[in-house]
Amino acid sequence: MSNKIRILLAEDEQMLAEILSDTLTDRGFDVSLAYNGEQALQMARADHFDVIVTDVMMPRLDGFSLTRRLRSEGRNVPVLFLTARSATEDVVQGFKVGGNDFLRKPFAIDELIVRVQALAGRMEQAEDSDTEFQIGQYQFDTRNSTLSIGGESIVLAPREAAVLLRLCRQKGVTIEAAGLLRELWGDDNFFNLRSLNVYISRLRRHFAADSDVEIISVRGIGYRLVDKRN
Repeated sequence: MSNKIRILLAEDEQMLAEILSDTLTDRGFDVSLAYNGEQALQMARADHFDVIVTDVMMPRLDGFSLTRRLRSEGRNVPVLFLTARSATEDVVQGFKVGGNDFLRKPFAIDELIVRVQALAGRMEQAEDSDTEFQIGQYQFDTRNSTLSIGGESIVLAPREAAVLLRLCRQKGVTIEAAGLLRELWGDDNFFNLRSLNVYISRLRRHFAADSDVEIISVRGIGYRLVDKRN
């Protein structure tokens, strides 16, 4: 089996779609193209992809509706929205339907690649030696991206796991949000900050069963993972 990152690219602008597909293929990705939302939905149902990159404004089924359908069917493939929209409510809606990231048009191909790699969970360095972390009553297994407590486990989204890993590596230390954003998203802009805040909120909910574990917001700086037992 190829270890290339498999991307389903849903983009109705044929010229842009083909340029992105050719460029990503040249950079070592395995790209499949869909030119409308319904086609993308059928392809996502029929095959496995590491990441879906979809325009928000798609014919026959828009990007938000596509993602909502996938999530309702239990498909957790990470979704990156391409959008010309800038309104806060659009960003919020995108995350509510189950999206994982936003990238505003126009964008640099290198930024798209960084986002895709992060969503696919391929950003970690091979020399990382810590594969398990004890956080209060929880066990975090970085190899499987699972967070376990009392015999029950949940599988974290790729970027959730990446954020938690960085918090674990510097437990008790405040990590700058800007640094997290540049490392995992490639840019510390407003869209990415909203995305980071969403993942922090999800992680807090995951840790709700242990009051000794807390992710503290340090106003204007970033976040700190606190384990009162250690």
